[in-house]
Amino acid sequence: MRNLLGPGSILGYCTNVHAGPTYAQTLANLEAYSVPIRQLVCPDQQMGVGLWIAHEAASQILGGDRVLELADWLRKRDLIAYTLNGFPYGNFHEPRVKHKVYHPEWSDHSRLVYTTELADILVHLLGDEKEGSISTLPIGWRDSITNSDDKSFAAAQNLIKLCDHLANIEEVTGKLIHVDLEPEPGCYLDTSQDVVDFFKDELYLLGNEHRLRRYLRVCHDVCHAAVMFESQEHVLRNYKSAGIDVGKVQISSAVRARFDTLDDHDRVDALEQLRGFGEERYLHQTMVGGATGQFYEDLPQALALYENTPPPNAQWRTHFHVPLFLQKFGLLESTQDEVLRCLALMNELTTCKHFEVETYAWGVLPAEMRVVDLVEGIAQEMKWVRQSVKTD
Repeated sequence: MRNLLGPGSILGYCTNVHAGPTYAQTLANLEAYSVPIRQLVCPDQQMGVGLWIAHEAASQILGGDRVLELADWLRKRDLIAYTLNGFPYGNFHEPRVKHKVYHPEWSDHSRLVYTTELADILVHLLGDEKEGSISTLPIGWRDSITNSDDKSFAAAQNLIKLCDHLANIEEVTGKLIHVDLEPEPGCYLDTSQDVVDFFKDELYLLGNEHRLRRYLRVCHDVCHAAVMFESQEHVLRNYKSAGIDVGKVQISSAVRARFDTLDDHDRVDALEQLRGFGEERYLHQTMVGGATGQFYEDLPQALALYENTPPPNAQWRTHFHVPLFLQKFGLLESTQDEVLRCLALMNELTTCKHFEVETYAWGVLPAEMRVVDLVEGIAQEMKWVRQSVKTD
């Protein structure tokens, strides 16, 4: 959907919600889900899809010279591939992902190769679009990067090489493709200030600042900032004042438990309900008690502290992408208000044109929250965004 979130903007949904790391599976998912979602949401116009193309699929597309075939396939179905999700490298839907999603890190040459492959694919998928974006991981998991003497330096060097590649693409094709670092709780870049410091203290000291600003930007995931108790306004103003562009926004909600506002009985029940979100596939980072509170790298670690003790009396926020249209579920709630605040601020504080709904955790939601039809669930999210923008 175009122009919904400002002139020139495109809204789609991220296909990392669908399992399958091969090219054949990617096409099958687009046919089974994306095509009918467009029919439900905007049957008379094109719809954006934020393609997740895993490393295996990217190699198959380029190695088999299928990129023009894919571009034509999308065009015939009125799907716009304006952005790619280059964060998960391998199988994002295997039984246990957890920390694997942060590998390879940006210090690893294979991450650079994969991302340049995605750029080489995207430039052919853009069609008449002049700008494309690729979201990527925020260097790596914090402990892995900081416990090494040279990983952040190697990561910066690889990102500079990436920018050289993107500059060459623009010179040859006239297409601007930027890669957008996506801060995430627990990673080397998990707050907006981490991003600002990395640009200023590491990237700009090694490379051409003008080139880096053009081709390297930020993917702002609303859920991630909410988990870290960073207000949307603070995050966006911090980037703007540092001259760092937001290249892409992932519209997503976290889980919030307001133990500090519940009575003793409800706190016990809320804690029990929260246990249902402690599943085994993805990492569910949790912050307790505010921005200066206690960080747990996975929800079960925080829950284990309250096996035989009174329930907590503080607000918890957990990295678990829940459907955007849900505000409250039982004694828990989402950070939907953060989504609405972000959307209201976008045109004032950014020039971002790329937006995608990114609720990838439908399949691991507690049983009582799962939908029967994923197509209808994602379509409802897209419609919710459209209605929220009109309302606000």
